[in-house]
Amino acid sequence: MMPDDLSADTDRLLLIVEDDDAFARTLSRSFERRGYQVLRATSVEQVQKLLAERGPEEAPEYAVVDLKLAGGGSGLACVQTLHEHDAEMVIVVLTGYASIATAVEAIKLGARHYLAKPANTDDIEAAFARAQGDAEVEVTDRATTSIKTLEWEHIHETLAATDFNISEAARRLGMHRRTLARKLEKQRVK
Repeated sequence: MMPDDLSADTDRLLLIVEDDDAFARTLSRSFERRGYQVLRATSVEQVQKLLAERGPEEAPEYAVVDLKLAGGGSGLACVQTLHEHDAEMVIVVLTGYASIATAVEAIKLGARHYLAKPANTDDIEAAFARAQGDAEVEVTDRATTSIKTLEWEHIHETLAATDFNISEAARRLGMHRRTLARKLEKQRVK
Protein backbone atom coordinates (compact mmCIF):
# COMPACT_ATOMS: atom_id res chain seq x y z
CA MET A 1 0.00 0.00 0.00
CA MET A 2 1.22 3.48 -0.77
CA PRO A 3 1.17 5.67 2.36
CA ASP A 4 0.48 8.74 0.20
CA ASP A 5 -3.04 7.46 -0.57
CA LEU A 6 -4.37 6.50 2.84
CA SER A 7 -8.03 6.79 1.91
CA ALA A 8 -7.81 4.10 -0.80
CA ASP A 9 -7.41 1.23 1.69
CA THR A 10 -10.08 0.56 4.30
CA ASP A 11 -8.38 -2.37 6.03
CA ARG A 12 -5.15 -0.81 7.23
CA LEU A 13 -3.46 -2.46 10.21
CA LEU A 14 -2.22 -0.06 12.92
CA LEU A 15 -0.32 -0.81 16.11
CA ILE A 16 -0.64 1.67 18.98
CA VAL A 17 2.07 1.35 21.64
CA GLU A 18 0.83 3.49 24.52
CA ASP A 19 0.67 2.85 28.27
CA ASP A 20 -1.99 5.50 28.97
CA ASP A 21 -5.09 3.33 28.58
CA ALA A 22 -7.56 6.20 28.21
CA PHE A 23 -5.50 7.89 25.51
CA ALA A 24 -4.91 4.56 23.72
CA ARG A 25 -8.66 3.77 23.74
CA THR A 26 -9.54 7.20 22.37
CA LEU A 27 -6.89 6.97 19.66
CA SER A 28 -7.98 3.42 18.79
CA ARG A 29 -11.64 4.38 18.38
CA SER A 30 -10.73 7.38 16.26
CA PHE A 31 -8.56 5.31 13.92
CA GLU A 32 -11.13 2.51 13.75
CA ARG A 33 -13.72 5.05 12.55
CA ARG A 34 -11.26 5.90 9.76
CA GLY A 35 -11.06 2.29 8.57
CA TYR A 36 -8.02 1.03 10.47
CA GLN A 37 -7.84 -2.30 12.23
CA VAL A 38 -6.11 -1.43 15.53
CA LEU A 39 -3.82 -3.53 17.70
CA ARG A 40 -2.56 -2.26 21.05
CA ALA A 41 0.50 -2.85 23.20
CA THR A 42 1.93 -1.13 26.26
CA SER A 43 5.56 -2.32 26.27
CA VAL A 44 8.45 -3.50 24.12
CA GLU A 45 7.81 -7.04 25.37
CA GLN A 46 4.18 -6.95 24.23
CA VAL A 47 5.28 -5.60 20.83
CA GLN A 48 7.80 -8.42 20.44
CA LYS A 49 5.18 -11.03 21.41
CA LEU A 50 2.60 -9.55 19.04
CA LEU A 51 5.07 -9.52 16.13
CA ALA A 52 6.12 -13.12 16.83
CA GLU A 53 2.49 -14.30 16.96
CA ARG A 54 1.44 -12.55 13.75
CA GLY A 55 4.45 -13.28 11.55
CA PRO A 56 5.96 -10.99 8.90
CA GLU A 57 3.07 -11.24 6.43
CA GLU A 58 0.58 -10.04 9.06
CA ALA A 59 2.74 -7.24 10.48
CA PRO A 60 1.11 -3.85 11.01
CA GLU A 61 1.59 -1.32 8.21
CA TYR A 62 1.51 1.61 10.64
CA ALA A 63 2.56 2.20 14.23
CA VAL A 64 2.06 5.01 16.73
CA VAL A 65 4.59 4.72 19.55
CA ASP A 66 4.67 6.71 22.78
CA LEU A 67 8.24 7.73 23.63
CA LYS A 68 8.02 7.03 27.35
CA LEU A 69 6.31 3.84 28.47
CA ALA A 70 5.38 2.59 31.94
CA GLY A 71 8.08 1.05 34.08
CA GLY A 72 10.80 3.11 32.44
CA GLY A 73 10.25 1.50 29.04
CA SER A 74 11.53 3.35 26.01
CA GLY A 75 9.50 3.94 22.89
CA LEU A 76 12.84 4.21 21.07
CA ALA A 77 13.40 0.49 21.72
CA CYS A 78 9.91 -0.17 20.27
CA VAL A 79 10.76 1.86 17.18
CA GLN A 80 13.95 -0.15 16.73
CA THR A 81 12.11 -3.47 17.18
CA LEU A 82 9.34 -2.51 14.74
CA HIS A 83 11.76 -1.19 12.11
CA GLU A 84 13.94 -4.32 12.36
CA HIS A 85 10.82 -6.49 11.93
CA ASP A 86 9.58 -4.53 8.88
CA ALA A 87 11.60 -1.67 7.43
CA GLU A 88 8.54 -0.57 5.40
CA MET A 89 6.36 -0.01 8.47
CA VAL A 90 5.36 3.66 8.84
CA ILE A 91 6.15 4.63 12.44
CA VAL A 92 5.18 7.87 14.18
CA VAL A 93 6.50 8.65 17.66
CA LEU A 94 4.30 10.65 20.05
CA THR A 95 5.66 12.27 23.17
CA GLY A 96 4.86 14.64 25.96
CA TYR A 97 8.62 14.87 26.54
CA ALA A 98 9.80 16.29 23.23
CA SER A 99 13.49 17.01 22.75
CA ILE A 100 15.88 17.35 19.86
CA ALA A 101 17.97 14.39 21.04
CA THR A 102 15.06 11.94 21.18
CA ALA A 103 13.63 13.22 17.89
CA VAL A 104 16.93 12.59 16.13
CA GLU A 105 17.28 9.12 17.67
CA ALA A 106 13.70 8.17 16.76
CA ILE A 107 14.28 9.07 13.11
CA LYS A 108 17.65 7.30 13.04
CA LEU A 109 15.99 4.16 14.45
CA GLY A 110 13.32 4.12 11.73
CA ALA A 111 10.46 6.44 12.71
CA ARG A 112 8.97 8.53 9.91
CA HIS A 113 7.87 11.39 12.17
CA TYR A 114 8.02 12.61 15.75
CA LEU A 115 5.04 14.54 17.11
CA ALA A 116 4.68 16.34 20.43
CA LYS A 117 1.52 15.70 22.41
CA PRO A 118 -1.17 16.74 22.23
CA ALA A 119 -1.44 15.33 18.72
CA ASN A 120 -4.72 14.17 17.26
CA THR A 121 -5.68 11.58 14.68
CA ASP A 122 -5.49 14.14 11.86
CA ASP A 123 -1.91 15.05 12.84
CA ILE A 124 -0.87 11.41 13.04
CA GLU A 125 -2.51 10.43 9.75
CA ALA A 126 -0.87 13.44 8.05
CA ALA A 127 2.47 12.24 9.42
CA PHE A 128 1.80 8.74 8.02
CA ALA A 129 1.19 10.22 4.58
CA ARG A 130 4.14 12.58 4.52
CA ALA A 131 7.15 10.60 3.33
CA GLN A 132 9.38 13.51 2.36
CA GLY A 133 10.99 16.20 4.49
CA ASP A 134 10.01 19.85 4.16
CA ALA A 135 12.83 22.17 3.08
CA GLU A 136 10.52 25.15 3.71
CA VAL A 137 10.38 24.63 7.48
CA GLU A 138 11.33 27.84 9.23
CA VAL A 139 14.85 27.84 10.66
CA THR A 140 14.80 29.57 14.02
CA ASP A 141 17.60 31.59 15.59
CA ARG A 142 19.24 29.48 18.28
CA ALA A 143 20.40 32.65 20.06
CA THR A 144 16.83 33.23 21.27
CA THR A 145 16.65 29.85 22.99
CA SER A 146 16.00 30.24 26.71
CA ILE A 147 18.10 28.68 29.43
CA LYS A 148 15.05 26.61 30.45
CA THR A 149 14.80 25.21 26.91
CA LEU A 150 18.51 24.35 26.88
CA GLU A 151 18.17 22.71 30.30
CA TRP A 152 15.16 20.73 29.05
CA GLU A 153 17.06 19.54 25.96
CA HIS A 154 20.04 18.52 28.11
CA ILE A 155 17.76 16.60 30.47
CA HIS A 156 16.19 14.77 27.53
CA GLU A 157 19.51 14.00 25.96
CA THR A 158 20.61 12.45 29.25
CA LEU A 159 17.31 10.56 29.63
CA ALA A 160 17.67 9.13 26.13
CA ALA A 161 21.26 8.09 26.87
CA THR A 162 20.04 6.20 29.95
CA ASP A 163 17.02 4.60 28.23
CA PHE A 164 14.75 6.82 30.36
CA ASN A 165 16.09 5.49 33.66
CA ILE A 166 15.28 8.46 35.93
CA SER A 167 17.65 7.42 38.73
CA GLU A 168 20.62 7.05 36.39
CA ALA A 169 19.77 10.23 34.49
CA ALA A 170 19.53 12.17 37.78
CA ARG A 171 22.93 10.81 38.84
CA ARG A 172 24.49 11.88 35.53
CA LEU A 173 22.84 15.31 35.76
CA GLY A 174 24.03 15.76 39.35
CA MET A 175 20.56 16.19 40.83
CA HIS A 176 18.31 14.25 43.17
CA ARG A 177 15.96 11.77 41.51
CA ARG A 178 12.89 13.50 42.98
CA THR A 179 14.05 16.85 41.61
CA LEU A 180 14.35 15.36 38.14
CA ALA A 181 10.94 13.69 38.48
CA ARG A 182 9.37 17.04 39.47
CA LYS A 183 11.01 18.81 36.51
CA LEU A 184 9.68 16.13 34.15
CA GLU A 185 6.18 16.38 35.57
CA LYS A 186 6.19 20.20 35.23
CA GLN A 187 7.34 20.06 31.59
CA ARG A 188 5.05 17.23 30.53
CA VAL A 189 2.73 18.26 27.70
CA LYS A 190 -0.65 16.52 27.90
